[in-house]
Amino acid sequence: MSVEFDRRMLEALICPVTQTGLRYDVDRQELISTAAGLAYPIRDGIPVMLQDEARRLD
Repeated sequence: MSVEFDRRMLEALICPVTQTGLRYDVDRQELISTAAGLAYPIRDGIPVMLQDEARRLD
């Protein structure tokens, strides 16, 4: 069973690398930092805000 990400959390979260806002990608279940070029995964409804866990955007 997949846990839904609470979108209200998005208002409080910022990119740990650039300190800028994030965009929620519903299809990929990721938080996107355009400024850093990174996508942070959401696992079991919890954002993993670690640079080492982030996917580089192409």
